[in-house]
Amino acid sequence: MAKNIYVGNLPFSTTDDELNDLFSPHGTIKAARVIKDRITERSRGFGFVEMDNDEEADKAIAAMNGKDLDGRPLKVSEAKPREERRGGGGY
Repeated sequence: MAKNIYVGNLPFSTTDDELNDLFSPHGTIKAARVIKDRITERSRGFGFVEMDNDEEADKAIAAMNGKDLDGRPLKVSEAKPREERRGGGGY
């Protein structure tokens, strides 16, 4: 099963390809995505990297957590499962 990695404190200029290139020396990347605001399409400063091999993913987390990228220390950890969001805001 693939392991999903959370990557926080990214520079807002980081692209999906740059995120992929950043993690590729540590193993095979299944997907790399920088999360963007739905309205403005600007980066929200974090993203996710998915790796098939758990051992490679664990090594990537250890190697990349705290690494400096354009003056910003990355915050890298195993991603937590997404919580279901309930609708709201009724009148």
